[in-house]
Amino acid sequence: MSLPPQARLLVRPSRRSVLHMAGAAFGLGVSLGFGLGGAIAAPPDTVRIGYQRSSTLIAILRANGELEKALAPLGVKVTWHEFTSGLPLLEALNIGKIDVSADVADTVPVFAQAAGAKLVFYAEEAASPTAQAILVAKDSAITSLADLKGKRVAVTKGAGSHYLLIAALAKGGLSFKDIDPAYLAPADGRAAFAGGNVDAWVAWDPFLATAQAQSSAKVLADGSGGLANYKRYYLASEAFAAEGAPVLAVLFDKLKATGAWVKANPKDAAALLAGLWNIDAAAIEVANGRRSYAVGAVTKAGLSEQQKIADVFLEAGLLPKPVDTAVATIWQPASQ
Repeated sequence: MSLPPQARLLVRPSRRSVLHMAGAAFGLGVSLGFGLGGAIAAPPDTVRIGYQRSSTLIAILRANGELEKALAPLGVKVTWHEFTSGLPLLEALNIGKIDVSADVADTVPVFAQAAGAKLVFYAEEAASPTAQAILVAKDSAITSLADLKGKRVAVTKGAGSHYLLIAALAKGGLSFKDIDPAYLAPADGRAAFAGGNVDAWVAWDPFLATAQAQSSAKVLADGSGGLANYKRYYLASEAFAAEGAPVLAVLFDKLKATGAWVKANPKDAAALLAGLWNIDAAAIEVANGRRSYAVGAVTKAGLSEQQKIADVFLEAGLLPKPVDTAVATIWQPASQ
């Protein structure tokens, strides 16, 4: 595959702005480097899939070998590449180190778009608003969002949980300046919450379900009622989407079928994932119950909340410039 000529003309953001964005989004001291220059395309007989350890549907497909079986008639092989979080995953996608990504939270593509990444949405999971929430200890005196005023709240900066927190505070008549934020990665946030070093923690599943099971933590607020829909998106590189449509069609169908299997077989799915993640199966079953896993085609209308997220993060100083999410490129299966 060859890269489109215009891709090599992308302006690389300054090192300072890139590091600021990475730190703002995920607390990572890495340079994003969203330029496409020098990218090496994969052979046409291989699809390189990037995923995170908690990428549920991809984790199942990787374990059961069903995707390899489905792609075999096309003469296409699969290689798997693990990443620690969503932003480095999309960086690798953009610079040509992988071809497609597993699911990422709705906030992640916004940061990629702000950095000039040329990516294509090829699938989405329907909203799962209760799969992330603000937690407080079971004996906490905090009983309303207004009670968060002056409190120390752990949150992952720039993640979907950050967006939920901003929206929830506004609903409670507060601004972000009314709290004392502790910007922590999920594992560190869980430790701080368990140790009583923060008053609240904004988490997503399966971290959310695990914390509830281990400490009987209470949900102060989740994304219900239109507060934060929390959708998950699957993306491909611009080059691969242009030349690998048959592969994307197979992957789309397999993701859709796997999502349906998880919902139809909750105990079997939880048992399988428990072995892969080393997490209690009961907690995974609770977490999976809150995720839709309803994989479908991406539409412009379905991306409407992306613009709201971009605007909120721009106002919060998390993005370096405005983002027009309506210009996003979408791939759709032929059946749509």
